[in-house]
Amino acid sequence: MQSLTIGDVTITSIIERDGPWRRPEDMFPAYDPVRGRQFLAEMDPVVFDPVSGRMVITYQTFVVRTPKHTILVDTCTGEDKGFPPPMDFPKAPWLEGFRAEGLRFEDIDYVFCTHLHIDHCGWNTRLVNGRWVPTFPRAKYVFHKGEYAAWEEATQRGATPPGQVWRMNCEPVVAAGQALLVDDDFALDDCIHLSPSPGHSPCHCCVNITSGGQRAVVTGDLMHHALQIREPAWSTIFDWNAEQGIASRRRFLAEVADTPTVVLPIHFPGRTAGRVAAAADGFHYNFLEE
Repeated sequence: MQSLTIGDVTITSIIERDGPWRRPEDMFPAYDPVRGRQFLAEMDPVVFDPVSGRMVITYQTFVVRTPKHTILVDTCTGEDKGFPPPMDFPKAPWLEGFRAEGLRFEDIDYVFCTHLHIDHCGWNTRLVNGRWVPTFPRAKYVFHKGEYAAWEEATQRGATPPGQVWRMNCEPVVAAGQALLVDDDFALDDCIHLSPSPGHSPCHCCVNITSGGQRAVVTGDLMHHALQIREPAWSTIFDWNAEQGIASRRRFLAEVADTPTVVLPIHFPGRTAGRVAAAADGFHYNFLEE
């Protein structure tokens, strides 16, 4: 993603992996292949690989630099976690991208997690002498308190495959005293605030970035792919509460459609950033021009 400017804020991206990933019929239980082919034919070709029949999915972290803070939003899958395929892809690109941003671990002031799934909180911690410790020693990590509690409870009853994501990526941050467990309406300052978008996970949140009368929204996994903007009812196999996720997606799309709001979905490839347009048959996603 090219650097994006929102007032006095700059947003860039660190990519961990991208490329063809899953077939839409495997990702969306309600997927209609006839309508899906029609939608894909209308979309930017960057979102789909016709050779493999797979959607192009990017795993990335957004670096948000405000006049006061350097912030990471979502931290991909991390390294040394021991995840099985397909989550065992190389992690060096994330570290290389982090360094290419001119960053050191000590430079990060805040880490925001839209939710606590495997691919959004992985670089929260790193393995040092056999212990998981916060990767960013000065940072405060912002977790929704309901999201944290839900995954703590699920972990305690053994319901978090694959692996102990909460124990590796979240619990050590709290133990180190670096976590902020917050509510739906948390605001860091006049630039950064949360808005609830539950469903994909128990208390999924979007991260709003506002400055100079402009707004961008990191939407996490509210949408994994542009197909879900054309058809918001296509929930993923990973959703905690599919109906709640559909309602959150529709509410958000209706709110931002035909406005200047820039949308930043974590998994959209290429330019990533775009705007939502209303249409007679629903919504369309238009990537920002380069």
